[in-house]
Amino acid sequence: WDPVGGGVLRGVLGVMTQACHRKCVPPHYKDAELSKGESVCLDRCVAKYLEVHERMGKKLTELSLQDEELLKRMQQGTGTA
Repeated sequence: WDPVGGGVLRGVLGVMTQACHRKCVPPHYKDAELSKGESVCLDRCVAKYLEVHERMGKKLTELSLQDEELLKRMQQGTGTA
């Protein structure tokens, strides 16, 4: 169990839910069920949001690894541990 990761995930899901709902579902409901168009819009919105989130996570991980490597090289160059 990862409380930090879980909190981040809940935050991402909350923002995604609000953004996609605002974009795809009109503020005044006509029916209790989603229309076909609303469902398709929500599916696409969620898929795009998750794809961007995944790409950003990979890029941040890559940058973090580069920073760690640079720090190691700097420490080796100055003779500190």
